[in-house]
Amino acid sequence: MDEKELQQNLQCLYPIENEGCEWKEFKRLRHAVSGNKGADIISYLSALANMNGGHLVIGVQDKTLKIVGIQDFHDYTPENIRQRILGKCTNLDSEKFSIDTFTTNDSGKTVWIFNVPAHLPRLPVYAHDKAWQRIGDSLVPLRSERLESILRESVEKIDWTAEIVADATLEDLEPTAVKMAREKFIEKNRNSSFAAEIADWDDLTFLNKAKITIKGKVTRTALLLLGRSEASHFLLPNPAQITWKLEAEESAYEHFSPPFLLSTTEVLRCIRNLKYKIFPDNYLLAAEVSKYDTRVILEALHNCIAHQDYTANARIIVIEKVDRLIFENVGNFYDGKPEDYFSGDRTPQQYRNPWLAQAMVNLNMIDTVGHGIHSMIMAQRSRYFPLPDYAKSLPNKVVLEIFGHLIDENYTKILLEHQDMPLSTVILLDRVQKKQPITNTAAAMLRRQGLIEGRKPHYFVSAKVAAATDTGASYTRSKGLEKQKLKEFILQHLREFGPTPRVRIEELLFEMLPADLTEKKKRNKVKNLLTEMRARDRSIKRVGKGPKSKWTSI
Repeated sequence: MDEKELQQNLQCLYPIENEGCEWKEFKRLRHAVSGNKGADIISYLSALANMNGGHLVIGVQDKTLKIVGIQDFHDYTPENIRQRILGKCTNLDSEKFSIDTFTTNDSGKTVWIFNVPAHLPRLPVYAHDKAWQRIGDSLVPLRSERLESILRESVEKIDWTAEIVADATLEDLEPTAVKMAREKFIEKNRNSSFAAEIADWDDLTFLNKAKITIKGKVTRTALLLLGRSEASHFLLPNPAQITWKLEAEESAYEHFSPPFLLSTTEVLRCIRNLKYKIFPDNYLLAAEVSKYDTRVILEALHNCIAHQDYTANARIIVIEKVDRLIFENVGNFYDGKPEDYFSGDRTPQQYRNPWLAQAMVNLNMIDTVGHGIHSMIMAQRSRYFPLPDYAKSLPNKVVLEIFGHLIDENYTKILLEHQDMPLSTVILLDRVQKKQPITNTAAAMLRRQGLIEGRKPHYFVSAKVAAATDTGASYTRSKGLEKQKLKEFILQHLREFGPTPRVRIEELLFEMLPADLTEKKKRNKVKNLLTEMRARDRSIKRVGKGPKSKWTSI
């Protein structure tokens, strides 16, 4: 990728500096890796690890993220620097510590990203025989309270939500919530062999079977989902609250305590949900949709409850703005990245709160096969609205934005008029309308289909495609692009991506050639095109010999 594109990607992935992210120039590595205490790379890695982990981006200007590149590597490489750092950062998790490298195509500037895992339980990470942390814009020796917090951590992985609350009893559960939980459990298991028996179980049997209590003992999961509001003191110092805030012309807020099984519906009632009318070009009647989909709101809320890091003793926050809802829960995205779940193909392998997650599955609140995010994506798509967005998430907090308005009317019209558009294309178009970066390859694909216009990085969704018919698309596919357009595409690709082997050029062009050509004829056509551009046009040349030769622009 070129310099501007890399900077945009970095700004998207690491938008602000905080306890989980640092930007540093470090143009010369000779004394930057292990040099001045509290100001070198290993000190920053120690500080990141001693909080919740994060990322150190080097080769960029502090404050602006402008790419300056690493200009003097000394004798460091991405391979050897990792081992040398592990030798100087005592207790740094060697299995999860990694380095990503990027070099820009146009300016040849190199950026390294150190991916720093959180410290291992009871093991602060040291550099220069000191443990460090970030306060404000400075690195300081690890404060005593933070050190004590690390040293008190459990070595074993403990599920906070599965812990039994010794003094709590079934009397501390809200009867209305228990009744609703039973109804949801019956609905979930209506096809099971024991479905007819559920209604006859006593509360204790039901709660044990639903994996809410353990052998009749009340768990923190039971208090979160079904507990009486006045029983929330059993969960202290955790506030056990969902806070709804209205930030619009007027402001308001409300705190919601357990039972969360009922509270989520109360939060839903606070949210203003108006109707929109959309007027597509080829529809006679307007399409009317709600500002928000109820299922999406509840899915987002339930995900916050299931994946909150309750050991951080923080509230779940729902912010209602004029044009969107923002859901915040503390804790990093636990297994992979949100984008991994957009298609619905990935299944998570682990959960932060497995006992709570299983109970919520049994009550039909969430699923455990990774379909929750996918279902929100598809619901927003079916309503022609912008897709759910996790771009503002931080290393220690998941932030989900659900849009309740149209960003780009052309995007909405395209979805209305092209109902069979692949989800991957919809996701790319959604990034374009949100002014988020896309790769050159993705942009080329969208442009070929007439879906976007403009020049990088200022792409915008095309208005022309709304008037296109299926017949016109079929004609273009049969005819193939004209020779001059193919040449322009090759030149643009070579200028943006540099020297490219012929096999890669063939892969790019095959989709643009007439559909009725055989693969052999397509290869010959590409060969003739390259020869013509080299011999007659003198716009490209071949470098190297044999199978490893590549084509480059002149």
